[in-house]
Amino acid sequence: MSQRRTERLAEEIREEVAAIIGRGVKDPRVGFVTVTRVALTPDLRIAHVNVGVLGDQAERAKTMGGLRKAAGFIRRELGQRVRMRHTPELQFHYDEGLDATDRIAQLLAENPPRPETPPDGEDDPDQTS
Repeated sequence: MSQRRTERLAEEIREEVAAIIGRGVKDPRVGFVTVTRVALTPDLRIAHVNVGVLGDQAERAKTMGGLRKAAGFIRRELGQRVRMRHTPELQFHYDEGLDATDRIAQLLAENPPRPETPPDGEDDPDQTS
């Protein structure tokens, strides 16, 4: 199967899973979830669904548990919405990249960039003597 087709299918699955979680999952443990990325195995049997969760570590653990419990329901709904020979098994993973992005934003807010100064010995073109 072509790489382009696999990417297109992964994007379609991402959109549908996000819609199903947003409107169809009634589990109270599942809070605000963003589906960031879906990666399909080459045989299209497993979809690794990366999600971002709003909240602290405990909230994240509850939400991930709720998503794993609802995986069968989400897979069945996905099978009805996306035309595929076999609906892939869904494996949910927390997207660690979001934490790194938040940490970088926090560090930049704490330490704003300073204006660049020319090295010693060079004249600053903005200053006149």
